[in-house]
Amino acid sequence: MEFILPLRNDIKEMLKDLFGNTIQEMLEAELEEDLGYSKYDYKNKATPNSRNGHSKKTIKPDHGKIDIKVPRDRDGEFDPKIVKKNKRDVSSIEDQVLSMYAKGMTTRDIKTHLEDLYGIEASPELISRMTDKILPLVAEWQNRPLEEVYGIVFMDAIHYKVRSEGRVVNKAAYTIIGINLEGIKEVCFFQLKIPPYFSRKVPHLILKNNKFYLIIFLTFCF
Repeated sequence: MEFILPLRNDIKEMLKDLFGNTIQEMLEAELEEDLGYSKYDYKNKATPNSRNGHSKKTIKPDHGKIDIKVPRDRDGEFDPKIVKKNKRDVSSIEDQVLSMYAKGMTTRDIKTHLEDLYGIEASPELISRMTDKILPLVAEWQNRPLEEVYGIVFMDAIHYKVRSEGRVVNKAAYTIIGINLEGIKEVCFFQLKIPPYFSRKVPHLILKNNKFYLIIFLTFCF
């Protein structure tokens, strides 16, 4: 079907937006921890160093290139950990970052994810700052409003390889996209899993107030 490719492009763009926005907040939290004070919190500033704008950088996760803005300090001492200065390929961390948006992830789960990402390089203070910045993004995604009625609902998945525990495994971004009665596409469900994952139970995962209805339900082969 000719609409499958545009639909999958929509999924890729969604994943890129989620990943890019999260990496941006993680970088901002890193600089805050490095300087010792939050932006505009000058009363707690105890260093002559300060913020000095941003520099553009293009990173490469599995789902395409993303432009981010890396924060800078005036002394030029800030050395990001999540995206190293000379590093552009971030496909190895994409799975862990996007997993934080899964339904049911708690604050403790997100902290554990961040600790796994940073390892011994992250202090408890940095993890706390980062969690505070990421939680609003995750909450906004998980609690975004859904329509009560969709004309068509598509189930699809994008497959890719990730390194996990020293080995390469196949993972899939399982997505349900609904087209509402005005013809606008919306992401209703998103989950990263080792395939196969979709089953008859999946439509129930996007129920909202027991009022989720659809007219046509299409499932692609994964």
